Amino acid sequence: MVSMKDIARECGVSVAAVSKALSGQPDISEATREKIKKAAGSMGYQPNSAAKVLRTHRSNNIGVLFVDEAHNGLTNEFFALLLDRFKHVADSKGYDITFINRGISSGSMGNMNYLAHARYRAFDGVLIACMDFHNAEVIELAQSNIPLVTIDYSFEDRMSVGSDNVSGIRDLVLYCAKMGHKKIAYIHDDNDSAVTRDRVGSFKDTMESLGLSVPESYLPVAEYRKTEGSRRATEKLLALKDRPTCILCPDDFSALGGIAAIKEAGLEIPKDISIVGYDGIRVGRHLTPSLTTLRQPTELIGETAAQKLISLIENPAETRIEKVIVKGRIYEGGSVARI
Repeated sequence: MVSMKDIARECGVSVAAVSKALSGQPDISEATREKIKKAAGSMGYQPNSAAKVLRTHRSNNIGVLFVDEAHNGLTNEFFALLLDRFKHVADSKGYDITFINRGISSGSMGNMNYLAHARYRAFDGVLIACMDFHNAEVIELAQSNIPLVTIDYSFEDRMSVGSDNVSGIRDLVLYCAKMGHKKIAYIHDDNDSAVTRDRVGSFKDTMESLGLSVPESYLPVAEYRKTEGSRRATEKLLALKDRPTCILCPDDFSALGGIAAIKEAGLEIPKDISIVGYDGIRVGRHLTPSLTTLRQPTELIGETAAQKLISLIENPAETRIEKVIVKGRIYEGGSVARI
């Protein structure tokens, strides 16, 4: 392994000069700095990461806690795009990304929890992008002193970035009403997450503001990103004597189940019934007709989360703790008829 001493010998300078050049210290000439950096590169020098942590108190490693209750993992396009953009920004700032898990053994103490893993890896900061924010280990991590940003959930005195779920559902309902629909159903998840509470509350409030009634039968339950649940919920809605003219689904992927149920019933979209998604994933654009949906600004959320977390790491005193809300926009598609 190439050491600083080897580089110093090659360049005819002191080890101290090599250290200054490679750590970016100012008290060394630019010519000498470039000579040393060029030699280090050609000789294959790799800095000792453990020594760097001790010297700078920073590992340049960010932990990502991603726990999807639906177990879709990174096949969930919303989170996949979000995390990809987060990683892109982190890479550009010189940070590595490591997923936090509970499978690492700490010897006689057994497997580590999330906080123990974060400390074991010496993460400079952590991104939490998951559905279960009520998990005791997640709460323990959020209450630690590690710089942290959450997605679509707000802990007290913690930075968060998320979609405007209230305005998203409101905009969709107002659009459907503008197209002439008065009988609007909403298939929704019933988990106790902030996302669900905001969306369901916004749906009911917007319908009430329009003077439109919402029978309990118009609010069937189905999990996020589960096509089978939305298929069964859609079948129940279609079987109603006074069925809705428009169905809002939990998200675009689960809407595929609703679309299948409508087609199996011999009905045509949007001629016989309209259907709406949420998220704006690519698959919806390739359906016939294309799916009307609320496009979430996933890449912007990921980018903003990375910028905020790195600011917390590098400039904690100047970084204001805030709850950043990013607004989406409607993609009209062709799945909602004008009636």
